[in-house]
Amino acid sequence: MRHRKVTKKLGRNTSHRRALLRNLVTSLIMEERLETTPAKAKAMRPHVEKMITLGKRGDVAARRLAGSYLMTRESVSRLFDSVARRFGDRNGGYLRIIHKGWRKGDGAATVYIELLGSEKVIEAKRAKRAEVRTKRQEEVRKQMEEQQQAAAAETGPDDEEKK
Repeated sequence: MRHRKVTKKLGRNTSHRRALLRNLVTSLIMEERLETTPAKAKAMRPHVEKMITLGKRGDVAARRLAGSYLMTRESVSRLFDSVARRFGDRNGGYLRIIHKGWRKGDGAATVYIELLGSEKVIEAKRAKRAEVRTKRQEEVRKQMEEQQQAAAAETGPDDEEKK
């Protein structure tokens, strides 16, 4: 019998559900914020909280347990070095779920799930992206000007008069 063995099934078999949750937890630790459905966010919350608790413990056994669950070594090091330190004095409640709206394609409800205190990190990423974007736009503009000048020099003044 499976009394008191309650878990969200998410419409997947066991191995698929486990892989999905491991990927979501790893991505959340690396990115600080994810956009997903409410059911997935609520299902992954206990797993993220367990990983952060392991990170707060900080010993070798906890690092090995986190390494066996998380998908990449970078996520393990990030969990123990930066994420767990942020929640050193906090006893749970490390996540925030913000309702976003509905997805355009299928009308599914979507939410943001994020680590508390991630606003600074997200703003820094946003500013860096904006800086890279403006730099790239400036490079493209310079290339277009050079191409136009080269094309004007190629046609020459005699060709412009004929036209």
